This record gives sequence, C-alpha cells and structure tokens, in this order.
Amino acid sequence: MSSKQKKAPKMMNTVVISDMHLGTRSCKAKELLGYLKSVQPQTLVLNGDVIDIWQFSKSYFPKSHLKVIRQIIKMMEQGTTVYYIVGNHDEALRRFVGLSIGNLFVVNKVLLNMDGKKSWIFHGDAFDVVMHHSKWLAKLGATGYAILTIINKTVNDLLALFGQRRISLSRDIKRMVKTSRKTDVTTRFEKTVSDLAIKKRYHYAICGHIHWPAQKLISNAQGSVMYLNSGDWVENLTALEYADNQWDLVYYKHEDPVEDEDEEAKVNYLFGSDKVLFKSMFRDVLSD
Repeated sequence: MSSKQKKAPKMMNTVVISDMHLGTRSCKAKELLGYLKSVQPQTLVLNGDVIDIWQFSKSYFPKSHLKVIRQIIKMMEQGTTVYYIVGNHDEALRRFVGLSIGNLFVVNKVLLNMDGKKSWIFHGDAFDVVMHHSKWLAKLGATGYAILTIINKTVNDLLALFGQRRISLSRDIKRMVKTSRKTDVTTRFEKTVSDLAIKKRYHYAICGHIHWPAQKLISNAQGSVMYLNSGDWVENLTALEYADNQWDLVYYKHEDPVEDEDEEAKVNYLFGSDKVLFKSMFRDVLSD
C-alpha cells in the first residue's frame, strides 16, 4: 500500500455546481474533476452553462473535459440523482426540458424541501435584462470574457516564473465596476432574485450565471431569504454543499499538483479521425 492514500469522498445530501463551460479553454476541467471525485452527494445539481454551446468548437474538446462527463455518469451509476438545469450558454438543450433518463433529469429549475426548508434552484439568466433584450451583446460579452481568461492565464504563467501571486483580471474588473456604481447589475440581480424568493416564501434562493460566488442574507419589508450563488469553474472554483442541515459555499483547493495533459489528451475525442478513435476504442476494449 502506498504511503499516500486517497481520501474517501465526503458524503453529503446535495451539491450544486454551475458555469463549468466545458468545451472552452477557460474551463478548469482538471480541478472540477478533482472536486467531483472528492464528494459523494445524494443529489447533484448542475446549475446551467455546463457545456458552452455558444463558444463550442469541434476542434476543441480535450480528454480532461470528457473525464468530467464520465465522472458525472459514474456518480449516477452509484446512485446520485442528477438535475441538469439548462442555462443560457447551453440553451439549445431547453428543447429537452422534461426529459428524464434513469436518475438524470433535464429541467429549468429545482425545488428541494430540505429539513423543512425550501430551496429554489435555477440558473439565473431568466432575470438577466441584457440576455433577453440584447442577446448579441451578451454573446459579445461572453467572447470578451473568454479572451480575458486566456490573457489572464498568460499573465499568471509569467507571474509564476517570478514567484508572484496569481491574479484574476476579470474579478478585479468586476470589483471595480461594483464599487464605482451604486446600482450595478449584480446588485440588481441579487435583489430581483431575493425579492421574488421572499414573495414565494422560499428559505433559500440559489443560482449561478453571474460567476460571483455568494452567501448572504437579504431582507426587505416582507421578510428575508438566504441568497446563494454557486460561482463558476472558470476562475472561482466554487460549489454549494448541503450537509448537517445547512448550505455552505466552498472553494476548491486541490492538494496535489494538477498534472499537465499529455499529448493524447489534447486529441479531439469528439470529432477525431477514424484512426484516433479506433486506437482509443482498441485500448478501451483491452483495458481492465
């Protein structure tokens, strides 16, 4: 037995993750896989923007991204109920809302009654004014964000060479916008979601979409609600976990260094050549 034993996955009631953006270079697929292997929830909620169809390219879907999908399927095989909530970047899948295959359910929202308290879970694009009135602007913003994350990675690689700490350009830009405007989009988004949740007498309002992880109690004249945002797996690496009668916002930090993809992992496994796919199939058939 090796001196370095794997930790047993954490048992819990529910996990919510969102905004993975599989199929893009900004997705932290290896870290996401590490997190999924570290938990064993009864229910897993994929809260939108799982596969980024807006920016999807048949020339880029590396093996590390496929491993994430494979791990989710493995969790289902082990009894985890999976809810796939459709977001704006994977909105093409909305035609499948209502579909259920085994313990996989494609939905627009999830209502969970947990320990006598109602959790309202949805992606959040339904309350995005830009999304519905200027979709072209939203898509332009998504492209700009993707470019920014690529620039950010290059900058961080250079900083690492000189032993400097990593930075997040997109997060810093959001923070500047947040502090320079009294009524920024994020605040309006949170207020809109919370006001409606209070009106519906929900205890928790849970969404993603804005890539801004949060856990805060928001109140108005009619009452209060715990607002939670599951963040993203582009830069924040966050998830929401429900265990011991409470929700917690967690930031994933892998203990072991993330290995670089080998050359085989960089091969296009969705649209690869027949020769590549045959080799992959042959190895798979012969493996234990």
